[in-house]
Amino acid sequence: MIKRIFRNKITVVATGFLLLVALSAIFAPWIAPYTLNTPDLNAMLAPPSSAHLMGTDDVGIDLFTEVLYGGRISLMIGLSSALIAVMIGGAIGSIAGYFGGTVDAILMRLTDVGLSVPLLFVILGLVAVLGPSPTTIVEVISLTSWMYPARIIRSRFLYLKSLDYVTAAKTVGCRHGRIIFSHIMPNAVAPLIVNTTLLVGQAIVLESVMSFLGAGVQPPNISWGYLLNQAQSYLTSAPWLAVFPGLMIFLVVLCINVLGDAVRDAFDASYTLEGGRS
Repeated sequence: MIKRIFRNKITVVATGFLLLVALSAIFAPWIAPYTLNTPDLNAMLAPPSSAHLMGTDDVGIDLFTEVLYGGRISLMIGLSSALIAVMIGGAIGSIAGYFGGTVDAILMRLTDVGLSVPLLFVILGLVAVLGPSPTTIVEVISLTSWMYPARIIRSRFLYLKSLDYVTAAKTVGCRHGRIIFSHIMPNAVAPLIVNTTLLVGQAIVLESVMSFLGAGVQPPNISWGYLLNQAQSYLTSAPWLAVFPGLMIFLVVLCINVLGDAVRDAFDASYTLEGGRS
């Protein structure tokens, strides 16, 4: 499986870049050339140079340092939101797909309601009420992103529960919990893994949009979206303030999607081989 995922050089490069960004964010205090939130009034809006690789902002803070620390919040929100959304969606979708009938109808109508509501407006409204802390943003994004994982896992459960080995487990008297977690879930989790990678990129973009609109994280926390928000007034006089955070968002989301496509292709190939052997 690992060989199938990384058989393409583009996937290897994308994964390497993601690891580099993640490690840089984790070790930001040791990598950053300057202390965060330390202004230098003698270097305000300085362009990129050997002293400041990405330039400085309007109060002289080193942008490279801010980008390193901003990656911590952006990646944390992306990963946490995706994992929580997949856990919620996986639980709802597995219950709906396994039990079917009225349970399935109720849970899927609830899912349809969630899909029909404009996502961004709901997120902005909830953040305005609950406050723009990173924890709140993770909770809000995850609670508005579980619908697609729920539909994906439901469709897999509807197919898998009709197979002979599940029928045999029911016949010998296995409990519902054992059938779900021991017999069906291990064979249904592959599409969720793929969806998780895509949700990470979606959550990073959503947080960036929220921060750009002024409803995202607030100081002392910073994210790439917050840096874009701060750069709005200097798009012509100091374009590097928007270019570097925007470039990081673009590259990270692009690499996540490349990795997600590679994982999906690897699982599809695995299913094809299993089908051929059967």
